[in-house]
Amino acid sequence: MPVRGLWILSYQSGECGSVKFSRRYPTVEKRAKGFNKSSYASIPEDKDLLKALLCELGLPDDNETFVEYRDNCSRITKTNVHSVTVADRKLWPVLAIPDGDFIYVCLPLVEQLLIPTPPLISINSISEAFSLLYGMMQFINSKHSTDADVSSKMAQLPLLVTRACPLGSPVDTNFSALPESLSSISTNQTYKAPAWGTSKQKGKAQIEVFITEKVNSTQYDKGDDSDTWQVYGTVSCKCNLETISQNVIVGLNLPANGSPLQDILVHPCVTSIDSSMLISSSVAATDDSAFNGPYKFPFIPPFDRFQLCYYTSQVPVPPILGFYQMTEEGHQVQIAVKLKLHESIRNVFDYCEAKIPFFNKGQIKHFEHKASHGQLELSREKSRLVWVIGQKFPKSLEISLTGTVTFSSEQHPSDPVDSVCVGNTAYVKLFFRIPDYSLTGCYTDQHSVQVFSSAKPKIITCKRLMAYYIALCVSILDLNVNCSVKLHTLQ
Repeated sequence: MPVRGLWILSYQSGECGSVKFSRRYPTVEKRAKGFNKSSYASIPEDKDLLKALLCELGLPDDNETFVEYRDNCSRITKTNVHSVTVADRKLWPVLAIPDGDFIYVCLPLVEQLLIPTPPLISINSISEAFSLLYGMMQFINSKHSTDADVSSKMAQLPLLVTRACPLGSPVDTNFSALPESLSSISTNQTYKAPAWGTSKQKGKAQIEVFITEKVNSTQYDKGDDSDTWQVYGTVSCKCNLETISQNVIVGLNLPANGSPLQDILVHPCVTSIDSSMLISSSVAATDDSAFNGPYKFPFIPPFDRFQLCYYTSQVPVPPILGFYQMTEEGHQVQIAVKLKLHESIRNVFDYCEAKIPFFNKGQIKHFEHKASHGQLELSREKSRLVWVIGQKFPKSLEISLTGTVTFSSEQHPSDPVDSVCVGNTAYVKLFFRIPDYSLTGCYTDQHSVQVFSSAKPKIITCKRLMAYYIALCVSILDLNVNCSVKLHTLQ
């Protein structure tokens, strides 16, 4: 979705503000007139916009300290989106993000009437405008810059904005990746490339697509708590292509029994997308919003690696089921952990280990254990046991660990404490990564990638399933009885 204008304003207390950067898009402004109709408000001159915005933010250059509509108690500002009064009209939504001595401003296009004011969540261009401003902020403040460095970056910004936001439509928000490519433009080019499509190809044409899924599951061994689990996916891309006709389409495929993708968020470089794909939500009251594909993402690739899209999915089962039990007696605890890998999950791991931390109990003095698979180690801080499971579960797909842990009666300042994990309240963390596998079955192949170019790029695809940790909690209602729950698989 396009934006109507971009600005960087400079303001310091006690001084008059100034406009450091300004970019307007007349073609987008013409569209705004058509969409907003009678509610349309034109963009004023830069100096008038500066004065109105500083007043809206409470940063005037005069002695006025109180403005009724802005400073009364009934108004509560919760976002960086403002309504600026210009020429007896309200200019909305104006995104203004103060950062140091600068204020980064963007006015996105709203493709509907502005009266009554539509909810922000219904305006698609809001998120892209925020991404664009964030990219500009990162570029200007990428290092501890001197005034000379900031001035140099401001001088580069007009050319970078032309590449990142051609004709008002954001295609890239990583400004830090643009200067190197722009400086490498050959002066002997035999063709005239568009200003927003300068050459960046180095070596052979190649497209990389990586799918990473992370599991977030909570499993309780209680009747009053329902088990939940969900997958969070990220598709990242890197395209090394020639300048002319560098439009790319990446498709995601699902097997016949694959779980539909939901809550899809796309990068601003995506030029068009099926609206049914975007409204498929995991929080819908019914399953009517489920979208089963095809999932196609046409885009103009940015210079560097970028996140093409994010998604969630409701899968039938979690990858690993578990059980944890702990009994405390004085300075000793008895523990029992059982893990079972689901038979549908690929039994090949890059790594897999369970970490069992102990809070509010002091350092581990001694431990005895029996593990059916893998090995148990004591962490350096002596407050956590690490069960190194390895790269594969046994043929039974079930493993168990039992043991007795003895704690020192002496307390140390470095001992881990937690206000929740007291008594028998505890958890286990499980870290693992499965290569070339996705829990939803989502994948992409050479036939799913289309490149509108004379070259035939090499297509590299990869997928993996990860879980950062699996936690086990124990009820604190009765600290003198055995407590057990199933494993939690958390992102």
